[in-house]
Amino acid sequence: QVQLVESGGGLVQAGGSLRLSCVAPGRTFSTYAVGWFRQAPGKEREFVAVIGYGGGSTAYGDSVKGRFTISRDNVKNTDTVYLQMNSLKPEDTAVYYCAANQFLSRRTNEYAYWGQGTQVTVSS
Repeated sequence: QVQLVESGGGLVQAGGSLRLSCVAPGRTFSTYAVGWFRQAPGKEREFVAVIGYGGGSTAYGDSVKGRFTISRDNVKNTDTVYLQMNSLKPEDTAVYYCAANQFLSRRTNEYAYWGQGTQVTVSS
């Protein structure tokens, strides 16, 4: 079982930046691929980005390519996956979730472990 916790969401003006973080308290998840997804009210959960367990492989959704960057590190035995979000737009407003899986995937139904989400709101 992998419990994930997201942080870093908030309210930002269009054109601004935020950095989201995802950790697994009390354990490492360095052997898992980690994805970021988002869900806006009334919409389906959408793939945003994913990073492989080694950090060398990444993939992005078309709507965020060139603006968002996913990365991961291990500091003092704590694994963290980041989502750096630049040039934010009002349409980026959503609850953002991180999820862990054994392999890279863009599909929500292939992820076994999910965090509870963090709200990102972009004002125009």
